[in-house]
Amino acid sequence: MSKRKIIVVGAVAGGATSASQIRRLDPESDITVYEKDRHMSFANCGLPYYLGNIVSSRDQLLPMTPEKFKDKKNITVKLQHEVIAVDTDKQVVTVKDHTTGTNIEDNYDILVLSPGARARQLEFDVPHLFTLRNMEDTDAIENYITTHKVQRVLLIGAGYVSLELLENLYERGLSPTLIHRSEAINKLMDQDMNDVILSELDARDIPYRLNEEVTSIDGHTVTFKSGTVEDYDMIIAGVGVQPNSEFLKSSGITIEESGYIPVNAHFQTNIPNVYAVGDITSNRYRHVDLPAHVPLAWGAHRGASIIAEHIAGNKNITFEGFIGASIVKFFDYTLASTGVTLADLNQFDYAMVEVKNGTHAGYYPNNTPVHLRAYYDKQTRRLLRAAAVGKSGVDKRIDVLTMAMMHQATIDDLTAFEVAYAPPYSHPKDLINMLGYKARP
Repeated sequence: MSKRKIIVVGAVAGGATSASQIRRLDPESDITVYEKDRHMSFANCGLPYYLGNIVSSRDQLLPMTPEKFKDKKNITVKLQHEVIAVDTDKQVVTVKDHTTGTNIEDNYDILVLSPGARARQLEFDVPHLFTLRNMEDTDAIENYITTHKVQRVLLIGAGYVSLELLENLYERGLSPTLIHRSEAINKLMDQDMNDVILSELDARDIPYRLNEEVTSIDGHTVTFKSGTVEDYDMIIAGVGVQPNSEFLKSSGITIEESGYIPVNAHFQTNIPNVYAVGDITSNRYRHVDLPAHVPLAWGAHRGASIIAEHIAGNKNITFEGFIGASIVKFFDYTLASTGVTLADLNQFDYAMVEVKNGTHAGYYPNNTPVHLRAYYDKQTRRLLRAAAVGKSGVDKRIDVLTMAMMHQATIDDLTAFEVAYAPPYSHPKDLINMLGYKARP
C-alpha cells in the first residue's frame, strides 16, 4: 500500500475512531487529526453522569491523549487547531492554530470530515448561562457549581441532554426546574409514552412548565413568557444543535440546506476522496427507503469502520443504513424507540399494535410493567417503528426489534421470535411474541 497523506477533521467519536481504524488497516500512511477543542476522544455521552457524580473521575471520560495516540498508533493529533477552509481542487485545508493565532495550510490525499455539531445558543449574555456539548462546557459547569455553591438550576429544553442533566443534578443534591417551549418533550418517543417523565418529576416535586420560554434575564432573575419571575443560580440550555459545516461553504462539497452533508454507502461526499462521518452527515434508513439523520454514537463508530475499510481498498464494504435505535434513562424509567420517526410514519399506510405486561413472569418478585408498541405497513406488514417504556426489560425488547427491522421482518414474524425464557427474565410467550399475535388478521 502506497504512503498517502490522510487528514481527519475532528478528534471525538467519528474522527478519532476513523483515524484509529485507518491505521489498523494501513500502517504506512501519514495520518494527522485536527481538533479545534482542547480535548480528544472524550466520552460525550458520559458528561451528564460526571456532573451528577455518577462517574467519579474526570479522567474516566478522557481515555486518550495526543501523546498516547502518537505513541500507540503513530497518529498525529493537533488540539486547538481548527480547520477553517477546504480547497478540494488543490486538496488543501487551511488550519487556524488557536494557540498562536496563526493560519497554516496542509495538503491531503484523503480527507475525513467529522467536525460534529455545536449546541444552539440562547441570545442572553449572562455568565451563569451554559450549554453542554464538550469537555470545556463540562468543566465550566462543574467549576461554576462548586465555586458559586449553586443550588437552583433552570434547565431549558426537554431533549435527551436536558433530561439526563436534570436527573443527575437532582441526584447530586441540586434543585432543578425544567421548562420547554412546547408540549412535545423527548421528541423521539411517542408523546403519550412520555407521561412517565412528568410523573417522575411530580413524584420528586421537581417543578416543570411546558409551553414556556424565557423572555429576559436580569442578573439571576429570569422572566418567562407566562409572566412568572424566578431567580436561579445557574441556567443550562439544551435547545438543539447545529452542524459545524460553515467552513465548507466554498469547498465544492455538497451541503444540504440544513447544514448537513449527504454521504453515500461508503460515507463518501460528492468528492470521492472526501469522506464524512458522525453528527455532520445525513444518510438513509436501512429498512425503508427514506432519508435519515441519526446523530448518535453507534453511527459514528460504524461509519468510521466503513471509511477505514473503503480507504484500505475494500470497495465492496457498504453501509446499509440506519434503523434509528435510541434510548434514555430518566430516574426509574427507561424510554426507547427504534425505526422511523413519528413524522416519517405519515409516508406509509400503517397500523399500530401494543401490549402492556410485566417484564417477566408475574409470580417472580420485582415484576414491573412494560408498555411495548410497534407500527407496521398494512400492505407489506413490515415493521416500521417500535417504542417501549418501563422500569426493566425495555432495552432488550428494543434491541430485538431493531434487529428484526434490520432483516426486513414483518409484524407476523414476531410470533416466531424464540425468547430465552426463565421466570426472572421473560414470559414463555414474550411481549414481542404478543405484538405479532395481536396483529394477526
